[in-house]
Amino acid sequence: MVGPPWDPDVEWTLMGGLRELVVARGRANGMDAVGISDATPFTSTLGDLTSRRDVGLHADMQFTYRDPERSTDPSRTLIGARSLVVGAVRYASQIPDSRPDGGAPDGRSVVGDAERSGPFGVVARYAVGDQDAVLRSALEMIATDLRNAGCRAVVLADDNALVDRAAAYRAGLGWFGKSSNLLLPGKGSWFVLGAVLTDADLTDPSQPTGEDPVPDGCGTCRRCVDACPTAAIVADGVVDARRCLSWQLQSPGTFPHEFRLALGDRIYGCDDCQEVCPPNRLADRRGDGDGVHTGVAASSGRIDVLWMLHADDDELLAAAGRWYVPKRDPDHLRRNALLVLANTGDGAAPVIAATIERYLRHPNDVLAAHAAWAALRLGRADLLEPPAVAERAAVQAEMVAAATLAPTLAPTRAVPRD
Repeated sequence: MVGPPWDPDVEWTLMGGLRELVVARGRANGMDAVGISDATPFTSTLGDLTSRRDVGLHADMQFTYRDPERSTDPSRTLIGARSLVVGAVRYASQIPDSRPDGGAPDGRSVVGDAERSGPFGVVARYAVGDQDAVLRSALEMIATDLRNAGCRAVVLADDNALVDRAAAYRAGLGWFGKSSNLLLPGKGSWFVLGAVLTDADLTDPSQPTGEDPVPDGCGTCRRCVDACPTAAIVADGVVDARRCLSWQLQSPGTFPHEFRLALGDRIYGCDDCQEVCPPNRLADRRGDGDGVHTGVAASSGRIDVLWMLHADDDELLAAAGRWYVPKRDPDHLRRNALLVLANTGDGAAPVIAATIERYLRHPNDVLAAHAAWAALRLGRADLLEPPAVAERAAVQAEMVAAATLAPTLAPTRAVPRD
C-alpha cells in the first residue's frame, strides 16, 4: 500500500519526529494501541520456548517453536534491525450466536428446507472478523513511512519470524495474563498483534526501561485457570498445548478421546479463558466488543455442522476462510464437525443418523472413527452393526475406547453451552 508522499520538512515538524509519526500513523489507520521497542534478541522468551518444547508442552505445534532462535532474534529477519513498531487491533468479542436464516455461511439450507436449525459449532472470535486485514494495512502504512524516510522496514503479522506477544510486552502495550494472553490496560486481550521491524532507531532515550514495562494487572485472580475446560493452564502464563482445545482442534489426526466431551460445541478455537477475564468483561460492558470502530464487526460466531458434513471440498474450505487447516485438508474440518455433532446432536433425528451412516462408510479411517464415536455418543450403536462397518479396524478401536469411557459416555443428547 502506498502512503502519502514523504515531505520531511512538513511531516517531521508537524509530528515532532519519525517516532511520533509512525505512532500517529498506526492510530490513524485503525490500531487501538501502538508501541515501540528495541530489536535486541528476546533471550528470556527463547529460554521459555526451548524449555517448554523440551518437555513437550508445545505438542505438535510448530510456528515459533519450529526455529526459536529465529523467532526470538529480529536480526535474523532484518540485518541491522534496531526497532520494532508494535500495534494491536481489537476484534469483535460481542457477536450473534447463530444465523437467523440457516446454518450455511451464505444462508442456504443444509440438506433441505426442513433442516435449517443446526446443530451449530462455535467459532472463536478472532476467526470471525477480518481484523488481520486492518492490522496489516496499518503496518504497511507505517512501513511505507519508514521506507520513504530512507529506512528499511519489514512487516511481521501472524508470522513465525517474531514472537509477537513478547514484542508487544516489551513495547509496553500490556502484561502477560495467567492465560498467557497479552492484556492491554483497561482494554483486555481481544486483540491481534503485529509489528514493523526496521533499522531506524525509534526508541525514546527519555523513557525508562525495565523488566516490567507494564505492571501485572492480574494479581490473585485465577478465573482463566479455573475456567479452562481441560486444565490446560498448568502454571502462570504457561499453556500445555497437549490439553488446549484450541490447539487440538487444529492438530491433525485423531482427536484425543479424553477431551472430546469437554470440547462441547467448539468447532474452531476456544475463548473460555478470555470470556471470564475481568478486564475483557468490563470492556465488553462498555461496548468495546462490537468491532464497529475498526470495520470488523462479525455477523455470526457459529456454523452449521450438518452443512459442513454435506458441503463439497471447495465450499468447505471457502467457508473456513482464514482458519488454519492442516494441509488445507477439508476432511480435517469434517472431523471436527463430527465431534460437535456427537456432543450437540439428536441421535433420533433422521438426518443426523443418515449423516453418521454415511461417514461410517467413508474411505477416510479418521472420519469413520469419529463417526463411530458420534454414533455411540448419541445412543445409536445400532448404526455400527452392519458387517461393512463393524469389521473396520477404525470403528472397532472406537468401540474399545467407548467401553473404557463408559461411565462418562452417556448415550444422550448433549446440551450446547450458553
